[in-house]
Amino acid sequence: MARQQQPPPWVHAAFLLCLLSLSGAIEIPMDPSIQNELSQPPTITKQSVKDHIVDPRDNILIECEAKGNPAPSFHWTRNSRFFNIAKDPRVSMRRRSGTLVIDFRSGGRPEEYEGEYQCFARNKFGTALSNRIRLQVSKSPLWPKENLDPVVVQEGAPLTLQCNPPPGLPSPVIFWMSSSMEPITQDKRVSQGHNGDLYFSNVMLQDMQTDYSCNARFHFTHTIQQKNAFTLKVLTNNPYNDSSLRNHPDIYSARGVAERTPSFMYPQGTASSQMVLRGMDLVLECIASGVPTPDIAWYKKGGDLPSDKAKFENFNKALRITNVSEEDSGEYFCLASNKMGSIRHTISVRVKAAPYWLDEPKNLILAPGEDGRLVCRANGNPKPTVQWMVNGEPLQSAPPNPNREVAGDTIIFRDTQISSRAVYQCNTSNEHGYLLANAFVSVLDVPPRMLSPRNQLIRVILYNRTRLDCPFFGSPIPTLRWFKNGQGSNLDGGNYHVYENGSLEIKMIRKEDQGIYTCVATNILGKAENQVRLEVKDPTRIYRMPEDQVAKRGTTVQLECRVKHDPSLKLTVSWLKDDEPLYIGNRMKKEDDSLTIFGVAERDQGSYTCVASTELDQDLAKAYLTVLADQATPTNRLAALPKGRPDRPRDLELTDLAERSVRLTWIPGDDNNSPITDYVVQFEEDQFQPGVWHDHSKFPGSVNSAVLQLSPYVNYQFRVIAINEVGSSHPSLPSERYRTSGAPPESNPADVKGEGTRKNNMEITWTPMNATSAFGPNLRYIVKWRRRETRETWNNVTVWGSRYVVGQTPVYVPYEIRVQAENDFGKGPEPDTVIGYSGEDYPRAAPTDVKIRVLNSTAISLQWNRVYPDTVQGQLREYRAYYWRESSLLKNLWVSQKRQQASFPGDRPRGVVSRLFPYSNYKLEMVVVNGRGDGPRSETKEFTTPEGVPSAPRRFRVRQPNLETINLEWDHPEHPNGILIGYTLKYVAFNGTKLGKQIVENFSPNQTKFTMQRADPVSRYRFTLSARTQVGSGEAATEESPAPPNEAYTNNQADIATQGWFIGLMCAIALLVLILLIVCFIKRSRGGKYPVREKKDVPLGPEDPKEEDGSFDYSDEDNKPLQGSQTSLDGTIKQQESDDSLVDYGEGGEGQFNEDGSFIGQYTVKKDKEETEGNESSEATSPVNAIYSLA
Repeated sequence: MARQQQPPPWVHAAFLLCLLSLSGAIEIPMDPSIQNELSQPPTITKQSVKDHIVDPRDNILIECEAKGNPAPSFHWTRNSRFFNIAKDPRVSMRRRSGTLVIDFRSGGRPEEYEGEYQCFARNKFGTALSNRIRLQVSKSPLWPKENLDPVVVQEGAPLTLQCNPPPGLPSPVIFWMSSSMEPITQDKRVSQGHNGDLYFSNVMLQDMQTDYSCNARFHFTHTIQQKNAFTLKVLTNNPYNDSSLRNHPDIYSARGVAERTPSFMYPQGTASSQMVLRGMDLVLECIASGVPTPDIAWYKKGGDLPSDKAKFENFNKALRITNVSEEDSGEYFCLASNKMGSIRHTISVRVKAAPYWLDEPKNLILAPGEDGRLVCRANGNPKPTVQWMVNGEPLQSAPPNPNREVAGDTIIFRDTQISSRAVYQCNTSNEHGYLLANAFVSVLDVPPRMLSPRNQLIRVILYNRTRLDCPFFGSPIPTLRWFKNGQGSNLDGGNYHVYENGSLEIKMIRKEDQGIYTCVATNILGKAENQVRLEVKDPTRIYRMPEDQVAKRGTTVQLECRVKHDPSLKLTVSWLKDDEPLYIGNRMKKEDDSLTIFGVAERDQGSYTCVASTELDQDLAKAYLTVLADQATPTNRLAALPKGRPDRPRDLELTDLAERSVRLTWIPGDDNNSPITDYVVQFEEDQFQPGVWHDHSKFPGSVNSAVLQLSPYVNYQFRVIAINEVGSSHPSLPSERYRTSGAPPESNPADVKGEGTRKNNMEITWTPMNATSAFGPNLRYIVKWRRRETRETWNNVTVWGSRYVVGQTPVYVPYEIRVQAENDFGKGPEPDTVIGYSGEDYPRAAPTDVKIRVLNSTAISLQWNRVYPDTVQGQLREYRAYYWRESSLLKNLWVSQKRQQASFPGDRPRGVVSRLFPYSNYKLEMVVVNGRGDGPRSETKEFTTPEGVPSAPRRFRVRQPNLETINLEWDHPEHPNGILIGYTLKYVAFNGTKLGKQIVENFSPNQTKFTMQRADPVSRYRFTLSARTQVGSGEAATEESPAPPNEAYTNNQADIATQGWFIGLMCAIALLVLILLIVCFIKRSRGGKYPVREKKDVPLGPEDPKEEDGSFDYSDEDNKPLQGSQTSLDGTIKQQESDDSLVDYGEGGEGQFNEDGSFIGQYTVKKDKEETEGNESSEATSPVNAIYSLA
């Protein structure tokens, strides 16, 4: 009843009932008391499917159920003759139903009962018919016995293994397995067709490893029958079935199988046709043979495949289009291709249609003396015929009825009487099927009755919108009126609005709207009434809202929430934390007007929402609690309270009320340590967009009172939002409402347009005016139109929406259009005239005299004669050229024949088509395009593009197996664009920024390799390779040779050796070495004793010869060889020039000069070697060796 409460189910049914009654068809309510009282002809409610296939092992059930008052009786016909159930003991009919049960428990053959059945449901008001039900018994015949010889086939040849399953009902599911019940692996080479046959695009030796058996699974018996297996014998030139060859990139050549161009195995030939019914699935299939196995691609001539309905199956060999419609008819073709060539097969698809409903006849319930009609409109291909019957008999043989008139697919009833009750059947059929529909005509005279409980109580909130429903029933359809508190005036207009179904809407509830409302339903047979008591309740409002707080951990916080509500309603106050229900634990205390949190913890931080609700409405307010840790406690108030969004303004007040203005005053909320910068005033109106708030104006933050300019006849309500640098506050509570007085509109709707959505209409649209521009109640629009440049009078109509469709217009004719706003106070200003056009139709003519001039290898120039303007039948958008590449002038080069298009906007006679492939045969058609689509195609033109330059060679590779040679390899260009006459290779050596002389090599068109001898091992090479035709060289491919491994080192050496600092360093080292040599010679001239005791790191052994002063005697008296000496071949000791030679000390790798110039000789080498072994060589510390290492 009211929007604030969930109405009972009968309210929805009654509301739908009332809507249906206004359309001329009354649906009898589901109320049992009414159902039992009202008479009703039979209606079929359940029946078996038209093609009823049954399991022979079960009893047969043929369903037929119907309703009516009185309850109908049933009888059946079989093969159009009366079926006497009583004479057959196996056949019975269920109680209170027409369902037939045929029992075979006592014997009998189900096949004896096959035939066409039809059910008749009859009571004294008419007879309803079921569909003609064709009963068939499922069949699963055995496979005929046969002996199959081995199938002998040459390797690489195509093969078809036929299944030929026995005919079953329904058709069995076919699948292939081996005799050992292993599934046959299928791929694009071996696959099963939709007819059940197994196709081999080419046979391989591995196919002999198994046998092949066709299996049929029958649905009802759940049995699988297996055909005798086929055995393959494959003749081959390579009898070894090497499994390693299976992954060979070219297994056919590896096995010596000759390559073949594709040919079709199914369907055969180059063209075929297929018919499919609308709504079914279209399955097109192409299976091709060839070596290598061909790939299959699908195309539709003149368009694209329907991407939303098309899918590919069986490795692209089948194309399935689901839910076929007439738009899917046309020519499809499959393209089978491999590297040897391609072929295609064209399939012409015709879409027919069994009958389908456009307007199915509906039951017609009329009052005595009323008029009505039954419409039976169906479509199909071919066009179906319509046959009317009444109570199961042809209408022609029925008793005449002067109140009934048949007009093709429509029966018109005038001044119906009780005797006109009957059940009519409409049978529409064509060669593909039929549709049968029952529709009864019932004439009722029923006084008004109320369908809802009496004396209901409806409670609503002040200022809300509500609706009072009063469902009723009667025949003739009663009229309904509303009264308040027993007053005699009918409620309609102003704050009240009565819908066509009788519901009363109160747009904005006020206190004075409280009272008792009475609805009265009246027809010629009487009247009925019901009462609804309406109580108006005050809204629930939170007038003291919780505020954002900042608290120290461990303190106590109290959040206030004081509520004002209607005392007759039960108030419930609950709290949410972070928008989830708050659990009130031991640390919290909830009172009627506050929430207290003791010992605040960090987990208590978050948003808290107070929800105040009654059974009719609710209000809520939110605040945020910030918890500070002890160490973060600020020392002053400004630091303790961080900046936040301002609190909402409050206490809004309207003063200085005038016709077009009002003063709004408010009290600012707390700014929360951030000054308020702006106030935004918003308004809401309750007529066009109730509950939606719009920005009205903006004022500085220093203002708390402003004069607002208003529009006429708007019921304003205002609220204010405060803004600071942190953000916006919550909106204030709304102000009281203020309605301004009305006035005629001062403007008209904008964006007026007139465009056709069909070829014979024009849709006039505009942007509706909003509440602030309506200026009065009942805003409507006066729409005027007439044909342009004629003296016709203006047609006009009044519209409450934002569109109007003008029907039965000529194709693409200009119209003058005006749309003027009007309300109850008057009309708006005179509107501007807008030019619109009726709908477009497809162009009738094609461009003629199309001439083609070849500009170059990739572009042509087109010239055509423009079509006459009256043949465009719309706005000429463009001329469009459809062109496709028919073939290449190069032999054995497959090309895509996908259609492409070039558009030439506007009315022009010429254009250029570019981006063509050179050296190709093309076909081209021209059309003219308007807003509806393409016109007819012009005559197909053919042209040939000349040779062009080729694309770049593919996969250009540079390899360097060693430092002496570089190998180059490449593949032929993807697009030769002509006959290749050779390749041009240009290469140049470079080292850093230095370039050598460019060298040019020319190769034959068949050469794809080249080996070059390097001139030096350091330089790199840059290669540029291009292919050539007679036209010239094409796009080049560029590569560089890899860098030599020692190139970086060589470059660094060359760079360092030429630096000045390096030369100076070498000079300094040489000078130092010279000084050391001089010191050594001076020391040598003093004798053969060197003080070394303090320089040795090991203690002296007893065998070490020493003198009193601690010096070693290095004389030759002991005849001991030094470590630097070598033993001669005769056993004598051979000195290397001198025992004390600096060469020994310098290059021997063992000696060192000490800081004071003394020499630590070869006697310390053992210890030094042990200490330095595994680290740096002792040679590095020798100045002489340092020079050698750097030289």
